Amino acid sequence: MSEVAERKAAKDPRVEAAISHWAPRFVVNGVPLTDFQEVTAGCDRWEDWCAAWSARAAVHEELGNQALKDGFKLSAGEHFTRAAVCYHFGKFLFVNDYAQMRQAHRKAVECRNKALPLLDPPGERVAIPYEGKHLYGNLRKPAGVAKPPVVVMCMGLDSTKEEMNDYEGRFLKRGLATLAFDGPGQGEAEYDFAICPEYEKPVKSVIDFIETRKDLDAGRVGIWGVSFGGYYAPRAAAFEKRIKACVALSGAYQRSASFEGRPIINVEAFRVRSKSANLEEAGKVALRVTLKGIAKNITCPIYIVAGTKDRLTPVEAAKQLAAEVSGPCVLSIVEGGNHVVNNLWYRYRDQTADWMAVQLGAGKS
Repeated sequence: MSEVAERKAAKDPRVEAAISHWAPRFVVNGVPLTDFQEVTAGCDRWEDWCAAWSARAAVHEELGNQALKDGFKLSAGEHFTRAAVCYHFGKFLFVNDYAQMRQAHRKAVECRNKALPLLDPPGERVAIPYEGKHLYGNLRKPAGVAKPPVVVMCMGLDSTKEEMNDYEGRFLKRGLATLAFDGPGQGEAEYDFAICPEYEKPVKSVIDFIETRKDLDAGRVGIWGVSFGGYYAPRAAAFEKRIKACVALSGAYQRSASFEGRPIINVEAFRVRSKSANLEEAGKVALRVTLKGIAKNITCPIYIVAGTKDRLTPVEAAKQLAAEVSGPCVLSIVEGGNHVVNNLWYRYRDQTADWMAVQLGAGKS
């Protein structure tokens, strides 16, 4: 057996799964393809995953520091953004070593915060009051728009606001402000709050916060969600009537208490982030994830995206949601699309941004 073949055979199946399924997501959300190839090629054990990605992130961080020192602010912002997303992907499902995960997460947040004022258009870190503490978000506003409509961006089980740069850019170019935030069980909020299937609760606090901002149009608020956020967004829209439009990407319709057939690292992330002691407790939380009897209360326009080759969320979930909503609905089922259709991103990213701009009155760009 050749050295290459031996190394491949020795790779942790969790790393192999990462290589097989995650490349499109990593690359379209800001990781250079060469980084993905080199880091995964040199990582044989899942236990080394976070450290390997953190080391690569540090390269981009140092490039950002040097660019900033030399006075190249725009370049510095781009380097820091790449550093943030590499740190993020080091920690995103790395719940087996909490201390290491949290350190990489701190670096991801730090780098994105350094990038925000340097971006075009710039962004700001905001603190949203919630249950006696705060949820943190990144707010960005389109250039030249005095009081723009806002897209509230809901994360998934393993995504955080630091991963949202590409999505944000598409909305911003169309005259929409973006507020990507970490909700309960997500990103910066995962340490204080457990996963909250009743996501209308944090979204209410986010929209309450938007109403305090004189530079945003609180009368034109849309909501967008990716993966688990593709459940959270329509769930919130069913209860929160200040939401004028909703985009749901690869979201669940209803979960069972069983985790059979799901990737083990995703299952463990759900257990940890739901603050469950075991899978039985986690299953009770999963049972609360439902749109049954609730989807009919969604009266705002909704755009639903699903892929036929999604290994995490069956396409039937999108069809069921579309069949039950009461408002106007666009259902886009992408043939060959994986989870969140990251492998065929051009089939929905611009289209959903265009649609949202029209729904919130920003017009066509």
